[in-house]
Amino acid sequence: MCARCIEGLRRLEQPFCDTCAQPNVNGQCQSCLEHPSKIDGIRAPYLFEGPLRDAVHRLKYRGWRAAAPVLGGLLAGYLKHHKLLIESTSQVLVPVPLHPRRLRSRGYNQSHLLAKEAGKLLDMPVREDLLKRPTDSPPQVEARSSEQRRANVAGSFVASDEVEGLSILLVDDVATTGSTISACADALKDAGAASVWGLVLARDS
Repeated sequence: MCARCIEGLRRLEQPFCDTCAQPNVNGQCQSCLEHPSKIDGIRAPYLFEGPLRDAVHRLKYRGWRAAAPVLGGLLAGYLKHHKLLIESTSQVLVPVPLHPRRLRSRGYNQSHLLAKEAGKLLDMPVREDLLKRPTDSPPQVEARSSEQRRANVAGSFVASDEVEGLSILLVDDVATTGSTISACADALKDAGAASVWGLVLARDS
């Protein structure tokens, strides 16, 4: 992505849901009110459209790993100006994990690549060992409703006991309903995490 493309990316501006960042919502959206999550909130610098959508698809499905440094840099830049975590030495970046079978098929976890690049720029540790996905749930892109998305990922993640007391920033590429990140947060909070925020490149409207 060239500088001109990056400059033209459409940012996610207020108002958006306080919890899942759904655009054009004041306070909390109806879904978050009806289905409370343990996540402290999800934030995204951009909307999922245009060149960013193309870049994410290339990274995620076409093996275009060269996009990771640029996209990870966008996440780092956002976080430098939007402090989502408590200032402490216990902050860690945790990529949303893939099931081992899907990881073998793809060859890499795009969320880990993004977290690693952002971590370099922010001087923050990346811990992919703190959260696992032992359940191979159906791909979220195949779900037709937010209810299906929640059901797909319910109970799919397991957190390590080492998360106790940590301030965690979950990193992923895109949030559509926030169901996956919320399920991750539930597992992390149940294991004793002090705070869990989600940071994604883009929010699908």
